[in-house]
Amino acid sequence: MMHHDFHVVSAKDLCLTFQTNDGPVHALKDVNLQIDKGDFVSFIGPSGCGKTTFLRAIAALEHPTSGELTVNGTTPEMARQDRAYGYVFQAAGLYPWRTIAKNIKLPLEIMGFTKAEQNKRVEKVLKLVDLEGFGNKFPWQLSGGMQQRASIARALSFDADILLMDEPFGALDEIVRDHLNEQLLKLWASTGKTIGFVTHSIPEAVYLSTKIVVMSPRPGRITDVIESTLPKERPLSIRDSKEFIDIAHRVREGLRAGHGDNGADNA
Repeated sequence: MMHHDFHVVSAKDLCLTFQTNDGPVHALKDVNLQIDKGDFVSFIGPSGCGKTTFLRAIAALEHPTSGELTVNGTTPEMARQDRAYGYVFQAAGLYPWRTIAKNIKLPLEIMGFTKAEQNKRVEKVLKLVDLEGFGNKFPWQLSGGMQQRASIARALSFDADILLMDEPFGALDEIVRDHLNEQLLKLWASTGKTIGFVTHSIPEAVYLSTKIVVMSPRPGRITDVIESTLPKERPLSIRDSKEFIDIAHRVREGLRAGHGDNGADNA
């Protein structure tokens, strides 16, 4: 069983370099970070700052060049084999020829769950993401926001402790995004998952997270780790509070400082 004497994710002096025809690209450099059980950690930074690369390294989809990275106290590869996490991509990535229920069953089929267990789990996760009664619909019959919720349901279906989300709401309009942010907080509160969340949006990062990791442009370094002081219960109106605005300001300063290091313009 899981021991609680280690971090869910631990990175020590993590570096990741891609070899390209134009020479090496330093995607991550000297990244040190601990994520604990039940944390909601957002990664924010400009495009190409390595935030998605870090998420992919946790999921064993990329391989660090040097340094240490553990997930649930083991290697990312082992954690992947143990099905330690669900992964939600930018696009919902649902198969159009499968119903929503059948899309959610995909990982369960691969893992060899019985039909009865699959159906039970599908029902449970559809309820979690507020899509009850939509199991027999096809993806094209659902709005973009509903498709993304179905994608989250699929990532939750085998009940992994960790949920990795790569800009899941980036393509949605602001009203839908706000609604899904609220729903995601409820989901997180009710399931106790540990969430790693990549975003470009300062308000989204501040609204969702217990911890905000601010990253600089290449080479991707962590310029600031902000422990949120906001309460766990967060109505959308909290975004008008002084506390929220102060945290958002600190994120903005961190992003600006990250740009400064590279002699780039203060974007």
